[in-house]
Amino acid sequence: MRHHLEYLTVRLVALAMRLLTPSQVRGVGTLLGLAFYHADRQHRQVALQNLAAAFPHRSGRERRAICRRMFAHFGHVLVELLKVGSLPPARLLELVEWEGTDRVVLAYSHGRGVLFCTGHFGFWEQLALAHGLKFGSMAVLARALDNPLLNRLLERTRCRTGNTVIYRQGAMRQAMRQLAGGKGVGMLIDQHMHSADAIYVDFFERPASTTSALARLALRTGAPVVPLFALPLPGGRYRIIYEHPMEPPRDDSPEAIREFTQRCTDVLEMYVRRHPELWLWMHRRWRDGGGDHVGGMFPPVSAELGADPNSGL
Repeated sequence: MRHHLEYLTVRLVALAMRLLTPSQVRGVGTLLGLAFYHADRQHRQVALQNLAAAFPHRSGRERRAICRRMFAHFGHVLVELLKVGSLPPARLLELVEWEGTDRVVLAYSHGRGVLFCTGHFGFWEQLALAHGLKFGSMAVLARALDNPLLNRLLERTRCRTGNTVIYRQGAMRQAMRQLAGGKGVGMLIDQHMHSADAIYVDFFERPASTTSALARLALRTGAPVVPLFALPLPGGRYRIIYEHPMEPPRDDSPEAIREFTQRCTDVLEMYVRRHPELWLWMHRRWRDGGGDHVGGMFPPVSAELGADPNSGL
């Protein structure tokens, strides 16, 4: 019953968003996000604790302001995805300004596919949709939602512009097949990981358990890695930025894998420092590793990466 009620609520909101302009939808998102800021005390406290650790020299007032803007932003992410997911392709592209597209063309030109990395920052869902229209399909690694009705709705939205979704089971082999075909694969790298393949890198000068899948996929396939981000513009529009391609790790040593993952994380941190209100501070990114088992969206990669990406497995 709960799953059906959640699904019907989201469908009704989606229908309502179709009647509004992108600018009006962003206003609705602000109201929704601020409502959750006041109602969701648990996540508000987690966000404030994270902000205090990341920005110890900022005042409590400044951190609370960032927290409020962050909740408002994630209201934008939710309702604008419902709006953008219903737009014709040409109208969606009209909402986007592009920066660094020549870097994507260069990365694809090597014929090894491209790994795209970002985090729960800005409008990560919208950038994948727009990328599919601009450069062709991208496979997005994702964790299925607990509500299967909402997950099917989200998957249909994610795939509207030709993209595909790769879930946890067999994810690495599917990703390698995509790269072997010269296509793109998108990954989020800012989830806490608690598995044998997790590695610790510094994020805001604190050790953060991070997936090694991105580095190992790059090493295994030779695919360049392009960090990308989507920032808000006035009027419900977006600027999508592609950073410079990064070459795969030099070898499979633990230090090379960690160093490469650190470089990717440093790019994400640079954007979060510039726009702290656009990152998911309510996520418990830093944990002590004792008793906090979170599988995340990535399976252990060691066995899967031994497979031939052309084997059809």
